[in-house]
Amino acid sequence: METNKFLIFSVYLVFILGAVESFEYLDKELETEEGLQDMYERWRAHHNVAEKSPDRFNVFKHNVRHVHKTNKMNKPYKLKVNKFAAMTNYEFVNTYADSKIGHIMALRGNLKDEAWGFSYENQTDLPKSIDWRQKNAVAPIKNQGQCGSCWAFAAVCAVETINAIRTGKLVTLSEQQLIDCDSTGRNNGCDGGIMQEAFTFITEHGGLATDASYPYEGHKHPCDKAKFGHHSVTLNGQEMIPPDDELSVMKAVANGVVTVGMDPYGDDFMLYSEGVFTAPGGTTSMHALNIVGYDETPEGIQYWIVRNSWGEGWGEKGYVRMQRGPAAPQPKGTCVMYGHPAMPRKDPDRPNNEL
Repeated sequence: METNKFLIFSVYLVFILGAVESFEYLDKELETEEGLQDMYERWRAHHNVAEKSPDRFNVFKHNVRHVHKTNKMNKPYKLKVNKFAAMTNYEFVNTYADSKIGHIMALRGNLKDEAWGFSYENQTDLPKSIDWRQKNAVAPIKNQGQCGSCWAFAAVCAVETINAIRTGKLVTLSEQQLIDCDSTGRNNGCDGGIMQEAFTFITEHGGLATDASYPYEGHKHPCDKAKFGHHSVTLNGQEMIPPDDELSVMKAVANGVVTVGMDPYGDDFMLYSEGVFTAPGGTTSMHALNIVGYDETPEGIQYWIVRNSWGEGWGEKGYVRMQRGPAAPQPKGTCVMYGHPAMPRKDPDRPNNEL
């Protein structure tokens, strides 16, 4: 017993010294209520969680046991006891992952920009793999916080990348401008939105401001219209990527970053740590992400490189690899991620404003 306590204390000491970034635990701690309670207190200290209650402890126990059980299975991905471990999946989705993408797209109907078409429809010389991060075309991971603004983060990431590809310069742009100002259609700040309307807004309002000139606050404020057209990255519209078509998504990713909506329901995605995510997920497009590349593992599992907006503490330093290819659910993809793909268009000769 004393040896076990010493081991647990040693693990805790490693945490407070900052030698590891992720929260770890010993299998022995799951065997007793006392061990789980001690783990809960360590987790709260590790993630600076002030809230404490019997209900939160019950949720924590459920999630810890799920992580432990899942990681014993022969899956190509692993889970971890991350900062969301005291939230039910229902609470988590409603707080961090509900941009209502499928709902809004159904209300909206056909996109007004359909006349643009899809520039890469006939492309056949696709690279075997690509990662736009390696080409200095993807900004560092951001964190949306408790604001349902994933749609804005996904749209901004795609615009940052297409601008970097066209100009050779990676400029970090403003999600806050979209949250505050893109509200005449169906986008609604922290209560959800879609990337397609964000691209239309940027095209029609003189571009998207830099993050430095219009920084993120995580709440909706009155629109600062004085920022329109100043220190901005401009667009020519957007590509019309065919939905539920993996090859079309692949063609688009070969030419830039693509935004997608997916269904984050299920404890696995909430608690994802590493590996190729293969869980099927739900059937409703809700949370917005970015595909920044694709590749396959040495074992031959094909995957997308997907950027999230929950900070570097989630997943693979803010990223998740999601299964693609014949083994993935077709035609909608893993977690229905092919339902509403989108991508901004910026012609090579399209100038920016005051950058």
